[in-house]
Amino acid sequence: MIPRRPLGRIPFESSVVMFGAASLGNVTQDEADASIRYALERGVNHFDTAASYGHAEERMGPIISEVRDEIFLATKTGERSKEKAKAEIYRSLERMRVDSVDLLQLHAVGTIAELDSCTTKGGALEAAIEAKEEGVVKHIGITGHGHEAPIAHLEALRRYPFETVLLPLNHYMYTMPEYREAFDALMEEAVNREVAVRVIKAIAKAPWGERRQRPYATWYEPFDRQDAIDACVHFVLKFPNVAGFASAGDVHLFPKIVEAVERFGSMTDEEADRILSSVGGYTSVF
Repeated sequence: MIPRRPLGRIPFESSVVMFGAASLGNVTQDEADASIRYALERGVNHFDTAASYGHAEERMGPIISEVRDEIFLATKTGERSKEKAKAEIYRSLERMRVDSVDLLQLHAVGTIAELDSCTTKGGALEAAIEAKEEGVVKHIGITGHGHEAPIAHLEALRRYPFETVLLPLNHYMYTMPEYREAFDALMEEAVNREVAVRVIKAIAKAPWGERRQRPYATWYEPFDRQDAIDACVHFVLKFPNVAGFASAGDVHLFPKIVEAVERFGSMTDEEADRILSSVGGYTSVF
């Protein structure tokens, strides 16, 4: 059974693994349907997508629209102006065949400069707030990639009462002193403000580099050995205030990730550290 955790001050108990719909960006409708059904059957009730994930929102539409009241549905806008972000929000609703989303996130805000562009007068944050007032968005969050994301998100919480943050966390990145310090500071503030911390790149191993053979649709090389995935999942879920993590962007990895989540608690911290510390080539993907 997949464990569930509270989403900060949002009244919802979320599966600790979120269906990361970037995996649907370049698959057929049949493949998308099969992956979504598998997630629902295994107890995943949190689906996270974005307007920029290829055809993901359209692929989600047929099934998601039927189970809309049973799941937590999140999407993102990468636009920076109010006008363009507002149009993108409504386009996402049309693609997914729904009237509203539970969470709208300002996407890829990983630096203070990006945060400035979203929160300035006429920026994307105004579109999100307006969409919430119109009833098509229930909650507002922020996401970010890269090593500066915790710093940017900590500042974001000072500017606006975002209800969620979504940023990278994995074993390797947490060994980086500056990232660890910034992540811990963000986590402390998020707990104080009852903000749900959701994470990405849990099973990211390294950049693809010059490799021509890329067996997965992820933009980075993921772990695919089951024991390593188990260790990666153990690492992020051992943080009690991490609400959950997004699955990697490849439908073929999703079952392995779900299996690891279902086994969470059977591995010790020491075992997870031993497995991940012994992996050659493990580094940051940013």
